[in-house]
Amino acid sequence: MIRSLLTFCFTLLLIHQISPFCAAADPEPLYVGAATIDITPPEGYRMSGYFYERLNKGIKDPLQAKTLYFAQGETEALFIVCDLVGIDLNLAQKARKSISKQTGIPVEHIAITATHSHTGPQYFGALRNRFHQLAVEEHGEDPVEKVDYPAFVVQQLTKSSWQAVENRQPSEMEAGYGHETRVNFNRRFHMKNGTVRFNPGVQNPNVLRVAGPVDPEIGMILFKPTTENATPSASLTSFALHLDTVGGIKYSADYPFYLQKTLSEKYGDDFVSVFGIGTCGDINHVDVTNKHRLTTEEIGTMLSESMLKAIPELKPTSSPSLAIRSEILHSPKQKYTQDEIKQAEIDIAHVADSKVPFLSRVETYKILALQLYPDKTIPLEVQVFRLAPEVAIVTLPGEVFVELGMAIKQESPFETTLVVELANAAPGYIPTQKAFAEGSYETVNSRVISGEGEKMVETAVRLLQELDPKKEN
Repeated sequence: MIRSLLTFCFTLLLIHQISPFCAAADPEPLYVGAATIDITPPEGYRMSGYFYERLNKGIKDPLQAKTLYFAQGETEALFIVCDLVGIDLNLAQKARKSISKQTGIPVEHIAITATHSHTGPQYFGALRNRFHQLAVEEHGEDPVEKVDYPAFVVQQLTKSSWQAVENRQPSEMEAGYGHETRVNFNRRFHMKNGTVRFNPGVQNPNVLRVAGPVDPEIGMILFKPTTENATPSASLTSFALHLDTVGGIKYSADYPFYLQKTLSEKYGDDFVSVFGIGTCGDINHVDVTNKHRLTTEEIGTMLSESMLKAIPELKPTSSPSLAIRSEILHSPKQKYTQDEIKQAEIDIAHVADSKVPFLSRVETYKILALQLYPDKTIPLEVQVFRLAPEVAIVTLPGEVFVELGMAIKQESPFETTLVVELANAAPGYIPTQKAFAEGSYETVNSRVISGEGEKMVETAVRLLQELDPKKEN
């Protein structure tokens, strides 16, 4: 009797001692949901990407918003990518608030990013305001903007977010990097006259050497339901290459369209390929040593080939570990005098005039773009999403120079770190301090002062380190 009682007490003690370790070894599952929704504007809407007015005349392929939902225990997050040139800060604020109200997910846990397609709508910014004003003065209304497109996008993103929540399934992940060197090139060059120039032209004899690196890594996360015999349901891919490969006046999602096509052929029509653009403020698809310019389909095909080659090498994650950090930097904006602002309001009439020096037109546009920020600072939000002890996602606002994204990945404590730009706002270019000293288009078209890109890197790395499970333990 006494021996039985002692055995029972010892068993209870043993269970009490072991149970915390069992709990630690058996974390709550990660739920992943994906959804796709159409955000194509009406035909005839203005198109974005350049310094002159372009009116749409059809659809090459539809523009979409793609949403990934993550949940583990009480922690939830949403990652949304839109086939747009950028995410206006005002639209981002309205959409995140609407989504949060609908789903209960905190605003700070929601990222809304743009792919930077130059064949999407021009729905915000100083140039849109200029063309809109001229149309109203001539017609009494703007015949091009027959719908409130920003309101439509907010509605669609809210709907897509809820669909992603409803589509959630317990899922596992594989992550890692592919490698692609054939399609992306640094577009800034040291010239023989001592200047630095962007896009100097193919086989320009005055080119001395390239002014910066490229990032050949394709960051990849593959999501698969944990149910028996399940196939992958979604992926998140990041690659540093400008989406300016199509041209023309038809709506197009650019080369990510071909990534979706390729992965759907492999995994089925319901597969959702989400493409987050890497830091490519100084990267495009033009090889200045070669007269042949790659087509959109060639770029999409090559990138898809490299992704398919990398998929068998992706590593399963040890266990899900969802956590989010977010911080806003208040960056001093560049300063101009009232006289310079008034002059820009006059000179904007010549923004499309090729007889006016290009960089002068760019600065005129930039001065007016700065006036859209009522304060002396520009908010730069840095977000970090930890999905597993080995996997993290960083989002940054603006068109960020490639060196800055590479620096974040280099310093990240996570084995796989995807860095995605153009998130939650579109404050123009974010060059390096080195590039600010060198000059040329991207620095002229920047809203922030020199050094703010490096501050974003410091913030991102600190947030990544705070989420490092090794430090938490």
